[in-house]
Amino acid sequence: MPRRRALPDGLDPRVAEFVEQLRRTVERSGLGVAELAERTGYGRPSWERYLDGRLLAPKGAVVALAEVTGTPVDRLTTMWELAERARNRAGARHEQATGAVPVTPARGAPGESDPGESGPGEFGPPPGEPRRAGRGRAAGPGPGSGRTPMLLAGLVGVAAVVAGGVFLLGGGGGGGPQPTGGGGAPSSPGPAAPSAPPPSGVLCAGSACTGRDAEETGCADSRAVTAKTATVGTTVVEVRFSGTCGAAWGRITGAVPGDSVRVTVGSVRETGTVTAASDTLAYTPMVAVRAAADATACAVLASGEQGCTP
Repeated sequence: MPRRRALPDGLDPRVAEFVEQLRRTVERSGLGVAELAERTGYGRPSWERYLDGRLLAPKGAVVALAEVTGTPVDRLTTMWELAERARNRAGARHEQATGAVPVTPARGAPGESDPGESGPGEFGPPPGEPRRAGRGRAAGPGPGSGRTPMLLAGLVGVAAVVAGGVFLLGGGGGGGPQPTGGGGAPSSPGPAAPSAPPPSGVLCAGSACTGRDAEETGCADSRAVTAKTATVGTTVVEVRFSGTCGAAWGRITGAVPGDSVRVTVGSVRETGTVTAASDTLAYTPMVAVRAAADATACAVLASGEQGCTP
């Protein structure tokens, strides 16, 4: 293992302790990052971030690491749970203080090929480098005095377009504006458009996320949370939610080949299945949501057992 860089400043002690334990576990195993990625099913760029303290490893990756290194699973998962709670508390405190999820100022376009980029960590305020930066999105301006006029101008333009559309649909004053959706059944509400651009490295928002991979789009970064959970046999099924992306997905851990998970939002459904013999988790593509409560995740096990989140 190459010498790891120092952990980000301001990292919560619980998170720092967990990352140090991950490093020790990997070092004792003698595995390189490439081999670790191959054996666990989690990509090399992700492991670089987990071990550098820039992204909290998901529970499935922790379980996979324990299995390939012969480490007691309970010890690692207990430390992971403490780290996740500490990270979530830090994020909640920041949102209460600022009134919104922070947007990190762009710092260029670091990509997966540059996992050693310096910057604050991703576990809580100050917010850190998103998982996948510079892929398909130009670096935008950070929050500051120059941003407010641009947003106001954009909102004015949108309002003008909407007003024009309503006028045309209403026939220019003959019968007034027509009700949305006509006289048919009301359509299911879609996700609200974000009021500001997503952070650098987050590649979709709202309906643009439906059907896409949460890891690859950066939606599964440290801001994602487990909104609902249930246990089916020995398998845990979760609704994972990203407020940044306005999307949810289903995930199962402690699974075996043949187990599957689905997430449902209204009439939209996505599924994922454990296929490889070494896998213990699976997750679905994302579905756009207004709130995490709109999504339900269900596990269908190879044994025939089934169950869903509340």
